[in-house]
Amino acid sequence: MLLAIDIGNTHTVLGVFDKNQLLSDWRISSAIARTEDECWLAVKLFLENGNIKPKRIRGVGISSVVPNLTDIFQAMIRKYFNVEPLTVSADSKLGMEIRYDDPNAVGADRLCNAVAGFGKYGGPLIIIDFGTATTYDVISDSGAYLGGIISPGMEIAAADLHRRSAKLPKIDLHFPQKVIGTDTISSMQSGVLYATVDAMEGMIQRIKDVVGKEAKVVATGGYAKLIEEHSRGIDYLEPSLVLDGVRLIYERNQR
Repeated sequence: MLLAIDIGNTHTVLGVFDKNQLLSDWRISSAIARTEDECWLAVKLFLENGNIKPKRIRGVGISSVVPNLTDIFQAMIRKYFNVEPLTVSADSKLGMEIRYDDPNAVGADRLCNAVAGFGKYGGPLIIIDFGTATTYDVISDSGAYLGGIISPGMEIAAADLHRRSAKLPKIDLHFPQKVIGTDTISSMQSGVLYATVDAMEGMIQRIKDVVGKEAKVVATGGYAKLIEEHSRGIDYLEPSLVLDGVRLIYERNQR
């Protein structure tokens, strides 16, 4: 079995694959204060909940955008699994041409999304990841990574409104019952969430003007399902795309 780990700025997602089947996945906070032993306890609990014995894990792949946590998880894996983890980067065998000015500047999660998305749907392809930031990754019809777009995520937008305005409260991120808010909270929710949908659909059209109207749109990330329910611009929903990418890249590097 393969343990795939996606370390993001807000959450870390763990998934166990048996060949190409995702058996179980789990989400924890990306707390940089954790030690390698504390990480092990979290991973061990996850495996126990999935009725998976640690000794069945024969390989580990990591996608990380948090360098401090990368080091901690790598040390934990070497200590408790006795294997050398594959940490995804532009130097890994991706099976994909990266046309970024500096390929090593592309986040590992975006590389994983690109590899998994193209492997499943082909190109041209637009992958939108709704996480701490909202990212757009664009793959050509021949499978080259063309680049992308990074914009503030909904959590950032909502938190910044609260932080910078004395009377604006913290809000939960869900769609209000109507677009025009009649109180402060629903007004903020409408502004953050509907603005995200409209910005996304406008950005999709701009990208399609470049790569072609036939480009497919895949959504992933923690808020993908929420946005997909209110948009007609998304073709496919793939909640575990980064984990799938970790698996594919791990397999290619083993070969």
